[in-house]
Amino acid sequence: MGITSIIVSFKNRLSLITANLCSSLYHLCYLRHFVPNLTIGAPVIESLRKHTKAYLDCHLMVTNPLDYVEPLGKAGASGFTFHVEVSRDNWGELVQRIKSKGMRPGVSLKPGTPIEEVYPLVEGENPVEMVLVMTVEPGFGGQKFMPETMDKVRTLRKKYPSLDIEVDGGLGPSTIDMAASAGANCIVAGSSVFGAPDSAQVISLLRKSVEEVQKNN
Repeated sequence: MGITSIIVSFKNRLSLITANLCSSLYHLCYLRHFVPNLTIGAPVIESLRKHTKAYLDCHLMVTNPLDYVEPLGKAGASGFTFHVEVSRDNWGELVQRIKSKGMRPGVSLKPGTPIEEVYPLVEGENPVEMVLVMTVEPGFGGQKFMPETMDKVRTLRKKYPSLDIEVDGGLGPSTIDMAASAGANCIVAGSSVFGAPDSAQVISLLRKSVEEVQKNN
């Protein structure tokens, strides 16, 4: 650990991109099959890459993530996070493919999935480099933060002190301290940033909370 990432989620808010380039990382959810609604894919990432050198963090909520490695890598994605629930049988091949395309592999899990399911992916010969703990049920923005998911974050941080742990869902000024104290160092924020009068101020607040915890540990 050591990275403090405040990742701005552009799901359903692409029109606000140019007005909110105040974070160095952008989280792009690509939804298909695994959840009912669609958002964005390789063409949007390719367009973004032409205008920014930022880290483009792609969260694949799909049942067939292998199909998207090639197009997302070619489009310029930086990180490729897939769900453990749909990759139990082929995660080794998936991680290898992701790395071969120059992307950083991560694995995500839904609130109801036991944290133990990601252990083999973190400890494997060719491991993932980040675990994303969903703090809401995936698929829709604006949901309420689920504090019970922090037990998973605490367990991961204790077991893997240097692991990058990302949280996504309901993160904002009122919930950031819970996530940071539990051990999350990569924070995805969408509604709380774009719904604020001053997006930059919210991002600064989120970052400060995580940095304070890291400084005191």
